[in-house]
Amino acid sequence: MDRLVECVPNFSEGQDRETLQALIDAVASTAGVALLDHSMDADHHRSVLTFCGSPDAIVEAAFRAVRIATELIDLRRHVGVHPRIGATDVVPFVPIRGTTMQDCVQLAKQLGERVGRELGVPVFLYEHAAGRADHVPLEAVRRGGLDGLAFRMESDPGWIPDFGPLRLHQSAGAIAIGARPPLIAYNVNLRSTEVDQARSIARAVRHSNGGLPSVKAIGVELSSRGMVQVAMNLTDYLVTPIPTVFQMVKAEATKRGIEVAGSELVGLVPQAALSQAAAASLQLDRFDSSQVLETKIADAMLGKKEPAPTLSDFLAAVADAKPTPAGGSVAAFVGALAAGLGVMGARLGGQSDRVQRLHELSQQLYRLVQADTEVYRELMDAYKMPKQHPDRLHAISIALQRATKVPLEITELSCEVAQLLHTLRDGAKSTIHSDLTVGLTIAIAAAQAGLVTVRTNTNTQHNQQLVETIRLRIAKATESLEELKMMC
Repeated sequence: MDRLVECVPNFSEGQDRETLQALIDAVASTAGVALLDHSMDADHHRSVLTFCGSPDAIVEAAFRAVRIATELIDLRRHVGVHPRIGATDVVPFVPIRGTTMQDCVQLAKQLGERVGRELGVPVFLYEHAAGRADHVPLEAVRRGGLDGLAFRMESDPGWIPDFGPLRLHQSAGAIAIGARPPLIAYNVNLRSTEVDQARSIARAVRHSNGGLPSVKAIGVELSSRGMVQVAMNLTDYLVTPIPTVFQMVKAEATKRGIEVAGSELVGLVPQAALSQAAAASLQLDRFDSSQVLETKIADAMLGKKEPAPTLSDFLAAVADAKPTPAGGSVAAFVGALAAGLGVMGARLGGQSDRVQRLHELSQQLYRLVQADTEVYRELMDAYKMPKQHPDRLHAISIALQRATKVPLEITELSCEVAQLLHTLRDGAKSTIHSDLTVGLTIAIAAAQAGLVTVRTNTNTQHNQQLVETIRLRIAKATESLEELKMMC
């Protein structure tokens, strides 16, 4: 199958195995879909299915499961520690092979329209599928639970569902449907019964409170196990790897005199994330994913579907008469190269403490090469919408927001690369001093290039609250760049 999409719906049922089996059967009975995993948690009162298939088949399987959940799950009798707004709480689509994020956005809309029309459940699109900036984070849709969502739907025109009725379904509530990158659900269990302590640790760890980037966290009670848990979503394991999350939770627990009982994964995890975790735990300086036995066997026996793009491919794509990839992607690639020079310099200079972070920065910037292309295409798609379309301005605002955040991230990461390279260059051996200087120079250039796009897109953004936040980050990055140029 050349085109694959993953779907990971979460259902508000973690105690009735017959209901879980009915959900499994609904998915497994759909042609063109493979059920990969299922899990059930009584304390969270929640089940998660993971399946993949062709775009058309994946929507059909998801709808069948949502229909079963709507028929069998009654939120009026539901008690669980996990936040929720629906019998089917959330349905994300994830591009896997031969598909794009925009493809998954369209799948989310197809499913949402059908759920609203045939099942009478209000649907809110989130993440990349969201039509409004304040609907993008899933936690914003869930804020205040069912009562909070019901209040917003009745009192705020900005919270009219994307599809379906204007009021919650009597027993099934509402549903969030979206498109997102791969996500890792990761929990750390604590030998304590004090849920307030788990919540305190969650606040320290999560990104929204100044903790780890790309980490969402809540503290919950596991009454059946006589302990508490920090339940987390890692939205980008390249930005913050699993070991980094575990170590911070453990450190925060130790501060409070609490012992870690263990950790657990919910659902599936990319092999790259586990390889990354193993390399970090063992402090392997030269580990590569090609060293994984199963990867080598798969490559040798099955063959790779598509060879990885080469540098010449990238140069040809940039030079082609198309708008993408362009300036932002080039800036990200240059920043990744600068970080790569830093990894080399840190290894040769015996500064192993800098190797891991520079490697992470290189991977993050390389990921942003493609991300910049995707957000630019989303922006162009939004501008192509008919001017009379009621969602056009919202779509442009959302796309502009993403098209501004990506180059801003390129700038900030490139600044960090430059700062690390400057530190490495001081006292470096003469044999690598020039290489680190080259890296520092191009890292600064990448950061400056990213700012050009950021400023351009900020000037056309009408969301003033967002503009003010971005301007603060621009000012901070500009100040950092001025200092770096003086040191260069």
